[in-house]
Amino acid sequence: MAQSRPAVVVELFTSQGCASCPPADAFMEELAANPDVIALALHVDYWDYIGWEDAFGQEAFTERQKSYAKAVRSRTIYTPQFIVEGRERVEGNQPDAVASLVQDHVAAPQPVTLNVTRSGGQITIHAEADPPLAAPVRVQLVRYRPSETVAIERGENAGMVVKYSNIVTQWHDVGTWPGQEPLEMSTPAEGEDPLVVILQTEGPADIVAAARLD
Repeated sequence: MAQSRPAVVVELFTSQGCASCPPADAFMEELAANPDVIALALHVDYWDYIGWEDAFGQEAFTERQKSYAKAVRSRTIYTPQFIVEGRERVEGNQPDAVASLVQDHVAAPQPVTLNVTRSGGQITIHAEADPPLAAPVRVQLVRYRPSETVAIERGENAGMVVKYSNIVTQWHDVGTWPGQEPLEMSTPAEGEDPLVVILQTEGPADIVAAARLD
């Protein structure tokens, strides 16, 4: 039986067709190696038109980034963009700013405890909040590939060979938790890729807890 480890979620919205993204993609490798961080690279598809179709890009990730922008009444999306714990937005490649935010969250009190265990093709999710949550949260299941290297042949990054880390392949809602009584639920999780369970308020907004199963 595999047991989860809680950590701070850092999302990177990126694209293989974005000339300013490779430094942020490289920083993701460092974040992925940090046990205090759940680093998740979401490849968007809105730069595909400039000559190179991102092999990992998904419209769903573009829509997730748009939802983050809408939540703060912004009409602008861009790459690279880091979002830490669903709250702080860091534009461009600013590793020091991201690292500082991670440390702030690591040091902060954790009112929600989250544990995820896997047995065969099923995972069991258990969470408790003290004090109880003021609003419900979405229970989300994320799958990712730890590493892939891509030779980019066209577009703004033509000729580059880029290593990508923690590439998100799936991001699904699997339920809602009101946050008053403890959460206990099971859901299918087939396959060998690592997974993450994220509890996030509507918006999308604050991530109240997250745990990774390698």
